Amino acid sequence: MSKSFLRSVRHAGLISALVMAPCLAINAGLVSAETITAQLVKAPNVPTPITRTQPATVVVNLEASEWVGPISDDNNYEFWGINGMVPGPMIRVMVGDTVEVHLKNKSSSKQSHNLDFQKASGGAALVNAEPGKEAQITFKATNQGLFVYQSSTAAPANIQHLLSGMYGLILVEPAGGLKPVEKEFYVMQSEFYMKDGKKNDTLVFSNQKVTDADASYIVHNGHMTALVKVPLRSKVGETDRWFFGNAGVNFDSSWHVIGEMLDRVWPGGNVAKAPIESIQSTLVPPGEATIGEFKGEMPGTFVSVDHSIFRTEKGALGLLKIDGPTNPALFKGL
Repeated sequence: MSKSFLRSVRHAGLISALVMAPCLAINAGLVSAETITAQLVKAPNVPTPITRTQPATVVVNLEASEWVGPISDDNNYEFWGINGMVPGPMIRVMVGDTVEVHLKNKSSSKQSHNLDFQKASGGAALVNAEPGKEAQITFKATNQGLFVYQSSTAAPANIQHLLSGMYGLILVEPAGGLKPVEKEFYVMQSEFYMKDGKKNDTLVFSNQKVTDADASYIVHNGHMTALVKVPLRSKVGETDRWFFGNAGVNFDSSWHVIGEMLDRVWPGGNVAKAPIESIQSTLVPPGEATIGEFKGEMPGTFVSVDHSIFRTEKGALGLLKIDGPTNPALFKGL
């Protein structure tokens, strides 16, 4: 073998190494990308805003379970939910993140349970776990915006899962995040359909009432008085951002805060587009979510409602207490 040939081989090897080095560095970067565990909190609380600038792998730990709890001061219901709460925890990620969902199903469950994240992923992203088992899926958060995640199996079996609490919101923030505000709230409107019963009964799901669109309760955050007994709190001069979802199957929500204008609204939770400004009420169809913001300019107790007002008697309302000084230039009492 000639020396010139060996020199050529060594030269070619050096060139190959130089060409491959950037590729190896890129792959190494992907492999060593940051892995974080998602912060999961109970509504109306919201995970803290994302401050990082690069996509990461976000591990989301969820557990499905079945339990009996109060739906109102008069009755209980057997909920099927996530992490022991209805709605399930809000999930906050960034566009481009790799989302790794771990779904456990408690061994005490009688049902298999699943969740569908296809709206955030732009494709099939369903995870299903049998009682006592754990399942996992991984998907890329390709669609920015606010989306409902929910149980998604073949009807009619799906209806009871969905209407018993198997849902929540996932926010996929745009690159650079959302503009900072002083307060953020997480609220979901839900429909519950039960056979008639007496006071203190544990009510039973009714598929017939679903078909008849005869809701027993239409509530905010899983209980008829969840946001009445424990109102949301803010201060004069603070901007409040609401992540509002509709987990129902029969009714649009005409979401409105009595005494306030929504300064900015992102219909359908579409943060890729500019918001609509100065809105009184905004329509949120079943299975959809919206983002609304306003600045509190006066102190007082304000009522968040579905403006199909008869639904407030079924629980579709909550209170916002704004503390601070009055402004006579804006309003004086009689």
